[in-house]
Amino acid sequence: MLAMFMNAIEGTIVSTAMPAIVSDLGGFSLYSWVFSSYLLMNAVTVLIYGKLSDLFGRKPILIFGIIVFLIGSILCGFAHTMNQLIIYRFIQGFGAGAVAPVASTIIGDIYEKKERAKVQGYLSSVWGISAVMGPALGGLLVQALTWRLVFWINIPLGILSMIGLVLFLHENVSKKKPEIDYGGAALLTAGISAVMIILVEGGVHWQWGSWKIISLGAFALLALFLFVRQERNFPEPMMPFEIWKEKSILLANLVSLTTGIMIIGLSSYLPAFVQGVMEKSPTVAGFTLTSMSIGWPIASALSGRLLAKIGFKFTSIIGGVSLIAGSAILVLMKASFGPLLAASGTFLIGIGMGLTSTSFIVLIQNTVEWERRGIATASNLFMRNLGNTVGAALLGGIMNGTLQTYLHQHSDRKSLTIDDANSLLNAKERLQIPYKLRHILQEGLTISLHHVYLIVLLFAAVSLALLLLLPKSHKID
Repeated sequence: MLAMFMNAIEGTIVSTAMPAIVSDLGGFSLYSWVFSSYLLMNAVTVLIYGKLSDLFGRKPILIFGIIVFLIGSILCGFAHTMNQLIIYRFIQGFGAGAVAPVASTIIGDIYEKKERAKVQGYLSSVWGISAVMGPALGGLLVQALTWRLVFWINIPLGILSMIGLVLFLHENVSKKKPEIDYGGAALLTAGISAVMIILVEGGVHWQWGSWKIISLGAFALLALFLFVRQERNFPEPMMPFEIWKEKSILLANLVSLTTGIMIIGLSSYLPAFVQGVMEKSPTVAGFTLTSMSIGWPIASALSGRLLAKIGFKFTSIIGGVSLIAGSAILVLMKASFGPLLAASGTFLIGIGMGLTSTSFIVLIQNTVEWERRGIATASNLFMRNLGNTVGAALLGGIMNGTLQTYLHQHSDRKSLTIDDANSLLNAKERLQIPYKLRHILQEGLTISLHHVYLIVLLFAAVSLALLLLLPKSHKID
């Protein structure tokens, strides 16, 4: 629970601090890379850690991940350029990949089927409660002290969680001769990295039909094709495709992919809208995300009872409807509506995430045995992390491309670029921008984020459509 607390607070506290980080370090066009670099390593390593925890036990893998995560956090706090921060976020993500899947798997190990739904709900609630603190704490640290503390705050949490694991987690593991799928990990990393670069840079720095985009696209397809072939032939694959043959697991993983795209679009770009367009403080921007983190634990706590009474399908469908309602509010959002409306939209999305994510973890852990539980749990979290990774790149590309097009069309001086939006995120610098240019930048940011949330709404609709296909028979025995 302490490890999940650390992982959760990292996600929301950095999102809230990003406008201040960009204002200090510059490089608004690199905004999405700060998230993409972290999420890429998180997405790829989550499968490796899940497999290693099945081979060597949960405790050593989780402790290793926490140590690497803390090293990355310390380095992030010392970054002096956006490029340095992006590199250090790779290291942080490499460690973070162990935290959520192994912690969730530990719950599956030490509780029986009837208890899992309730306890996984509690674990998700802790994630949500810790995330409630993240945006508010991030806003306060940025305003009162320095954004660097948002990374260093992880250090005591990580140390406490490791002490707790060493003292209290005891497991008897029959260790196997490790057959680690390094080839599969390398191919998946290469393929996802190529896709991410295409989505971020396409239409912004590179033309969609350019040789760079075409070459990277061909490389991504080849790498992913070879990855699938590797997984089918390797004795202990990092992604065992047989667990996907179960229809409910397949649908749960696909919905985790779509909701992962949604959640990164919400947490990454809403603070920029609240601060840059609504002209509110970092603390207020944090509040709009905090409401999501209030809805999430409430729904997670209720999900255990709902799963027992109405089953996985109907619990998940209620969550899917809530995702659409929250996304629709964000699509209709304008600067004049104020942050309360934005907060109501994120609250509903939090309800949807709490109901669906808890249902999926319990469903998957009830379907597989101990030997597959680590990798099966990791596969679901991998799909959500993959959604985060693709979403950060896709939505970042949409935002940059739309903003760049708008600025070129409406600016008197063609030199007005995406990076000029940096000044919107700093109250003092914003006041120094001539009114006309400030209006153009704010309108451009509003329109580009409107496009982002239209895509978020689309993925919410896809999520609900997939949830409607879940079998009715899955209930807790």
